[in-house]
Amino acid sequence: MSSSAKKLTPAKAMVAAVSGYAMDGFDLLILGFMLTAISADLNLDPSQAGSLVTWTLIGSVIGGIIFGHLSDRFGRVRMLSMTILMFALFTGLCAVAQGYYDLLIYRTLAGMGLGGEFGIGMAMIAEVWPASKRNRASAYVGIGWQLGVLAAAYITPFLLNIIGWRGMFLVGLFPAIVSYFIRHDSSEPAQFTKQSHAQAQLSFTTRLKQLVKDRQTAKTSLGIFILCAVQNFGYYGLMIWMPSYLAKKLGFSLTASGNWTAVTVMGMIIGILLFGYLADHFARWKIFLVYQLGAFLMVAQYAQLQDPTALLICGAIMGLFVNGMIGGYGALISDNFPPHVRATAQNVLFNLGRGVGGFGPLVIGFCVKEWSFYAALCLLASIYLLDIIATLWLIPKQNHIPPEDDNLGVIG
Repeated sequence: MSSSAKKLTPAKAMVAAVSGYAMDGFDLLILGFMLTAISADLNLDPSQAGSLVTWTLIGSVIGGIIFGHLSDRFGRVRMLSMTILMFALFTGLCAVAQGYYDLLIYRTLAGMGLGGEFGIGMAMIAEVWPASKRNRASAYVGIGWQLGVLAAAYITPFLLNIIGWRGMFLVGLFPAIVSYFIRHDSSEPAQFTKQSHAQAQLSFTTRLKQLVKDRQTAKTSLGIFILCAVQNFGYYGLMIWMPSYLAKKLGFSLTASGNWTAVTVMGMIIGILLFGYLADHFARWKIFLVYQLGAFLMVAQYAQLQDPTALLICGAIMGLFVNGMIGGYGALISDNFPPHVRATAQNVLFNLGRGVGGFGPLVIGFCVKEWSFYAALCLLASIYLLDIIATLWLIPKQNHIPPEDDNLGVIG
């Protein structure tokens, strides 16, 4: 980074992290809305259509692991810019895809660019914001995804019929361009630049070993992975297929499905904000349990609804619990891993969970085809019981800060 780079302030770090994660959410939701149009144009069957989402998320896992390590070695801001450029290139190529296989390759490579966004942004926030406000700061980043989803929910129904799915991929380039210029001239966080030469030069395998270096750390990593996997499985299972289900089974128009998505996302935003606030004031693991139990109950109840008004109202409440938990993952990981492996931990654990979550649309699609959407939602509800078990038996019960973070404050 040149000497003329601007200081990375908490506000600028937040804007950079939020805008990057918003781009992530925007991209994946417009893909969900476009699956029908893409399938018709390229003659894709339902399994092929669902695999576009799955392989985007698999690409995110690969990219997250690679860019997490590179961020711990070369810098947060630098690697965030690299991920943006990679995403922009291959999203643009999606607009000129001629068939299933080249589109699948472009989506996977674009996903690799997306994969670094969450973890690197969360690591950067942890190193710039006071530790006493880390939960709410992480929650603000989590809202970025929902803002991207909200934008996609309103923009896609309006533009898709005008510019087609190819044009929508070009629209997806704009958030990437904006995000790149927000962050490209910023300096690295002071906490990152102060790490020792030995810490910066750790090999990829050595950083990975730090995630399981002893029994307690291994338990924590496993617990975080389970939480991330369940949350992503539930989220993608619902958000990718629900618009299509509402349209085909209940007669919702594309605009009405967009309204359902928007209302549900608003519930998610409230849930994320509330989680961050509560976790800064009470034991975070207890807040996780409240949200996990709420997700189990609401998804099970939602499976029985048919009335459009009830679907809207309960969708918002369900969203609050199902996705509100993401407000705590960034702070949870940052509090349990020191700066020299923090981005690696963020991206490996979250993106492995997201990779498992990527099978959500395939599993839900299979359940709907073989049984019913009711059976699929009941399956989704049951996975939150696994979340509860992981929180009770694997996740540390007290928030704690690595010694390198002492200068940032103390979590209450």
